Amino acid sequence: MTDASPGWTALVLAGQRPGVDPMAAHFGTEMKALIPVAGELMLGRVLMALIDAPQVARIIVLAQNTLQLRAHRDLAWAVEEPKIAFRVSGPTISGSVLAAVEDPDIGLPLLVTTADNVMLTPATVGEFVAGAEARDVSVAFVERGNLQRAVGPNKRTWLTFRDGAFTGANLFALTGPGAFSALRFWEKVEADRKSVLRLAAHFGPVLMVRLLLRRMTLVEALAAAGRKLGASAAPVVLSDGRMGVDVDKPADHALAERLLQDGSA
Repeated sequence: MTDASPGWTALVLAGQRPGVDPMAAHFGTEMKALIPVAGELMLGRVLMALIDAPQVARIIVLAQNTLQLRAHRDLAWAVEEPKIAFRVSGPTISGSVLAAVEDPDIGLPLLVTTADNVMLTPATVGEFVAGAEARDVSVAFVERGNLQRAVGPNKRTWLTFRDGAFTGANLFALTGPGAFSALRFWEKVEADRKSVLRLAAHFGPVLMVRLLLRRMTLVEALAAAGRKLGASAAPVVLSDGRMGVDVDKPADHALAERLLQDGSA
């Protein structure tokens, strides 16, 4: 799939896990997606980037409490925008995305991102879609040196391979039938998503050892993981190092505000 093939549906994950979200509590809001960053709601920034991306035909916001999102005055424009719809999500991220893929009114191709992906731009959407080739699943990454050149030294979850260290950029493309089996597998392992070792263990000892010994490149690792899932999978390494910044903690928020207020994004 390339940017010459318009008609993508963008799925924006704007919900939160059960209990009090620490970031929302820190900033005095009930939902993380409603935290302002440099004068704009996080969710609003992501929606504006997607609206301005010509590859995106429609946008679906997924959250447990869509009424609260829709009621916010700074999202009134999004409620009125015909390309944007709000949909109640299920208890898990993977299950909610799977339900969207299986819905005949949504289906594939599907671009998935998150409400805290505030560095997203229309240019990056175009770059990612162009890089999401004829694979079932494509995943966006940022290389460590590129991120550090863009924003300075930064603490992230780094995945280290033979060709370097990379962090995820909260962009996924689901384009082929193997995406169904990949999502069903992810539903089983979602609780371990923040632990590289526990996540790797789900893919079997041989692959885990090769990953630990850094015997594989990023492309090789994604392809091998995809085979375990019954899907073809490939990375898309983005040129904008700032895409490695999402807003998971107050320090991320401060960094994002600095970048946005400096006109760096």
